[in-house]
Amino acid sequence: MTDLLGAAIDATVHPVAAPTSIHEGWVSDPEIADASLVEATGRGWDAWVAIIDAGPASGADHTAIADWVKAETDIVSWWWAQAVTIGYERITGLRLPGQMKDGTFTVSRTRTLSVDVASARETFEDAGRLAQSDPGLTLTRVSKPGVKTPRFSAADATGTPLGSVTFTADPAKSGAKLTVTHEKLPTAQAADAWKAYWAEWISRL
Repeated sequence: MTDLLGAAIDATVHPVAAPTSIHEGWVSDPEIADASLVEATGRGWDAWVAIIDAGPASGADHTAIADWVKAETDIVSWWWAQAVTIGYERITGLRLPGQMKDGTFTVSRTRTLSVDVASARETFEDAGRLAQSDPGLTLTRVSKPGVKTPRFSAADATGTPLGSVTFTADPAKSGAKLTVTHEKLPTAQAADAWKAYWAEWISRL
């Protein structure tokens, strides 16, 4: 088992939630820069946080906040209503980077390999080869054969669940682009640990 895999498993099985304050008063930074938001909506993040706090924020879920932003403010684009809502959730800690609506986290790593798509797919279609890629991690296929993006349940050597993993191989100019996506992770700490692990895993192919 690699050190990165051990760290990723430990972070998943023994999660420690530790959000980091990036901006004073913010839990995490939104993806959209303040200047870009002002240009698109006429308001910066501090103004939007104050508006939503005074509106539906208390106890509201993502859909309710986005619906309110679209209906009760001068934003005419549903896309921007969603973007403002996601930014608000990140700033206030309702949603951290990589966090899904159900509270879990998803990470992806991609690398272009100097092989064709069929050869890249053998990486995850060949059960024996997949098992040998890291004996400390058990990936059990749960999707039907032949699908473009097969899904696997992940577990450690004791059978403890570690989320869900999908693989995709797409054509690229110089070969095949392999993407690994790991879902249902409990914390941002676990997501960061698995992001490092999958980057190392792909580099070993």
